[in-house]
Amino acid sequence: MLILVVNCGSSSIKYKLMNMEQETVLLSGLSERIGIAGSRIKQESYKGEQLVLEQDLPNHKVALEAILKCITDEKYGAINDISEIKAVGHRVVHGGEKFNQSVVINEELIQVLEEMSELAPLHNPPNIVGIKTCQELMPHAAQVAVFDTAFHAAMPKHAYTYAIPFEYYEKYKIRRYGFHGTSHKFVYPPACRNSWSTGARFKNHCLSPG
Repeated sequence: MLILVVNCGSSSIKYKLMNMEQETVLLSGLSERIGIAGSRIKQESYKGEQLVLEQDLPNHKVALEAILKCITDEKYGAINDISEIKAVGHRVVHGGEKFNQSVVINEELIQVLEEMSELAPLHNPPNIVGIKTCQELMPHAAQVAVFDTAFHAAMPKHAYTYAIPFEYYEKYKIRRYGFHGTSHKFVYPPACRNSWSTGARFKNHCLSPG
């Protein structure tokens, strides 16, 4: 089963095409400077073949269309047709208080994400564009949202409440949510296993330079 993982940022899209049976990455790429002069796509296959496509990418929709062409490129791509992609995983920055786990995307979810865009105005709108574009271009594929905030959903109330008037939380949902949870979830289990074997205590820090 082939899965395309998409991470739509404010001016970039990172992506990976993965074979889940073999647990291998077939290719990975980056579309950068979207909506800015000098936009381009850089892609590398598992064979080490590199593609650099310099092209005007005025918005995320155009960038995703170009990415799918790169993925199916006769020389540099990894598949012949996008119909081979059976699911798309979307990294969504902010799930608010409504989502504490990954979910299959439907119209109701998209509407909720649009309502929560003010919580992550630079990230959620591009995430939504990525979802809608992939639904349009790959209607056969399951679309799944993976929320960065979900890892922190079990945070107790005393930990997520700021020392500000409580009405700000009630009216505007201003609170601590926790971010980059997808990265934390990836590194946390092996770190725990290592600490259990040694009896050591540790603090988990994920560095994500951007």
